[in-house]
Amino acid sequence: MTATVDDDAPPQEESNELATVPMDKLAKVYRKMAARIQELTQAYENEVEEIKRQQDTVKIALKDQMLALGVSSVRTDQGTVVLSTKTRYNTQDWDSFKTFVLQHEAVDLLEKRIAQTNMATFLEDNPGLVPPGLNSLTEYAISVRKPTK
Repeated sequence: MTATVDDDAPPQEESNELATVPMDKLAKVYRKMAARIQELTQAYENEVEEIKRQQDTVKIALKDQMLALGVSSVRTDQGTVVLSTKTRYNTQDWDSFKTFVLQHEAVDLLEKRIAQTNMATFLEDNPGLVPPGLNSLTEYAISVRKPTK
């Protein structure tokens, strides 16, 4: 099989060859491929997590040394280490937060993202009402589940 990363579909000759293979065999091959992908992904994720854990230990050591020295940046032969602060915000009371946003017309406090399930429900409940600028993309998806016994 030869396919480039940009191809959304298998090359035409492969597609034609596979068109004659019984679906149960295609499903079996598909499931084997999915299992192998899952196996490789899990091994990769485990290794990455271990490296990230080690990296966090090194970050803590760097932070501790910089705090002890009272510096916010250090130039080394291997690169410049910078100590900075980051503040993250969240809420435990979404109802009050939404009320606050509306009262103060502070919609910019929210990120620009549409809640997918809520939008689908809204459009179903209000078939003639579509927000301006709304785009949608519907795609077919294939899933193959293992047989039930």
